[in-house]
Amino acid sequence: MAKAKAKTKAKKASGAKPKAKQRKPSASSAAARTDKSVQAYRDALDRSVTLSRERLQEVFDDAVERGRMTRDDANELVSSLISRSRQASDDLMKDLEKLIDQARKEVETRVAPARKRAEAAGRKVAKTARDTADPALARADRLRRRAGAPGEPITAYDSLTAAQVKARLGDLTKADLRKVRTQEKNGKARKSVLADIDKKLK
Repeated sequence: MAKAKAKTKAKKASGAKPKAKQRKPSASSAAARTDKSVQAYRDALDRSVTLSRERLQEVFDDAVERGRMTRDDANELVSSLISRSRQASDDLMKDLEKLIDQARKEVETRVAPARKRAEAAGRKVAKTARDTADPALARADRLRRRAGAPGEPITAYDSLTAAQVKARLGDLTKADLRKVRTQEKNGKARKSVLADIDKKLK
């Protein structure tokens, strides 16, 4: 116990701070860094090929001057070596891009479930908000019509489900029903809603 207390006091006296938790990089930031790395690698390959060509040209120019080979042979040999070098660079880049693509797919596979859960939660929240507001909107529409105030027959029509729309049709006049039918045909065109409107218009 005494040793443990002594260690604790020593840590406090030294002013040591607890290590901050490192945040894990997001998938998007990791992908951006990967893209930059690929570009840097490609640029490095291009620079190495360019430098190699210059160096090779110097070596073969020297050989031509010394009479060890002809100019045509030197040029042909340089072109051949550079062509092979570029082909090797292209092959390396293709292999690297395949690996990067594979890594991106793996990241997307890990992220997809979380995205689906978030979308499902969003839909649930929207449904709850819509269902909670629906009775109040229906009452407000009835009061507005009785007062002869202008406005659409059904407020927030596009956000309502087919069941919610059909529940409101009974309070509408034939003129309002025709307006709703036009709105439905130009929008979601739900067969069950249109069928109910046509029944009420007969």
